[in-house]
Amino acid sequence: MVPGSGWFDRFVTHHNSMIGDVGGGRLGRVERAFGGRWRAVAVTVVAAVVLVSCTGDRDGPDGDGFRAGSVDLGDPYVPGSGNGGYDVGHYRLAVRYDPADDRLTGHAEVTATATQPLSRFNLDLVGLDVSSVTVDGAPAKHRHADGELVVTPRQGLGPGSRFTVEVAYAGVPGAVADGVLGSGGFQHTDDGAIALGQPHSAATWFPVNDHPSDKATYDIEVTVPDGLAALSNGVPGERTSAAGWTTWRWAERSPMASYLTTLVIGDYRVQTGSHAGKPLVTAVPAGLPATGPEAASVARTGEIADFLAGRFGPYPFEAYGGVVVVDSRIGYALETQSRPVYGPGFFRTGEPNYAVVAHELAHQWFGNSVALARWGDIWLNEGFASYAEWLWEEHDGGQSAQRSFEQQYAATDWSRPTLDPGPGRMFSSAVYKRGALTVHALRRTVGDDAFFEILRTWTTERRDGTATTADFITLAERVSGRTLGPFFDTWLTGTAPPALP
Repeated sequence: MVPGSGWFDRFVTHHNSMIGDVGGGRLGRVERAFGGRWRAVAVTVVAAVVLVSCTGDRDGPDGDGFRAGSVDLGDPYVPGSGNGGYDVGHYRLAVRYDPADDRLTGHAEVTATATQPLSRFNLDLVGLDVSSVTVDGAPAKHRHADGELVVTPRQGLGPGSRFTVEVAYAGVPGAVADGVLGSGGFQHTDDGAIALGQPHSAATWFPVNDHPSDKATYDIEVTVPDGLAALSNGVPGERTSAAGWTTWRWAERSPMASYLTTLVIGDYRVQTGSHAGKPLVTAVPAGLPATGPEAASVARTGEIADFLAGRFGPYPFEAYGGVVVVDSRIGYALETQSRPVYGPGFFRTGEPNYAVVAHELAHQWFGNSVALARWGDIWLNEGFASYAEWLWEEHDGGQSAQRSFEQQYAATDWSRPTLDPGPGRMFSSAVYKRGALTVHALRRTVGDDAFFEILRTWTTERRDGTATTADFITLAERVSGRTLGPFFDTWLTGTAPPALP
């Protein structure tokens, strides 16, 4: 994600009075007890303990050894998000949306595997009405309240058993308000709708295990009135029309975190082509000029992706693209998988903005293909994507990455940690800019050959999976042959300016 202009000052002002820094609480005390080199490991261990404690049965055994899955994955950055007891493999979604009355009708087929003896389980679903639920074709008991759909199948599900949940639902979907970065979730627009947001958005339009640690593949079918586009993730499929409605089909065959899903519905000028043998789909609102800065920026998607592939390894997905939106509530750009979405604030100067395209495309490797196991490690997403902006600027004839590093180093507030910044600082400058400083400092420390080998090894070995900061440190030490714990401790969490490498 890239926040829009002026985001940081508003963010700090808004959140400092609301949310304390995690480092000051129990997690921070445990980190300090572990000390320097092991801070990243300590954070991971604490998160794992929290996760384990939340996956037990809160209501006790339900008979025959089966028990309820947890209603929360225990991530302190997103309390209440995600559910335990199962792992989703695939979502098949069919939704119909009419902008005239803002009503969405949906059918979700969720294929999952039980990870424990499972008597019942939860899915995250916000603000929509559920009419029926089946598990493996048989009607299942269900109740839906406070954003949780609780499903009780007729029989318990044994560990390792594969099952399919089908949910029929409908209603007027809602947004997730955020006065700092803009709104997320499902938002009605003048000509359609936009479903988008980090860390939340998916549960506003389909039932989901809403945490990046449970990635899945997707088939997405969207039916809208004729004349409107319905854009989503992945490879475009067959488009059909009947009785005044058009159905758009999309398939994402690489595992995707739920917050990376998107729907953009409206009057768009859609360009469909190919790049490197894969479909490339870009879209700009029809009301914007075909030669404007928005269209010019996304037109270089393939070129920028190729440049990044030369640094990070092969592009990890089966489609390319980008979508520009003009809704002022979207105060950010987001790396929605294979097809980033760019808010209007990035083009206000009237000039193309290639830096934001480089940032969101870099996320396809760092954040999408290699996703977060926990939100406290968000610098692994934003630090590398911010560094990609420096790499692209240098490549495109601007200042060098070293000069960008020097300027940012001088402007950085070192009192704010990059690793585990606290829930109120997930999108702070410490995560983005200090994160980029850490990446370049690593390059200076180990040398270019080892540095780019680390990046390519990371994106290859962790492709389609999830990871933590501790995982990255371990890999960087293995590839470089150097002890790097003290380096990462200083650059990620130290409170004084580090010595320049």
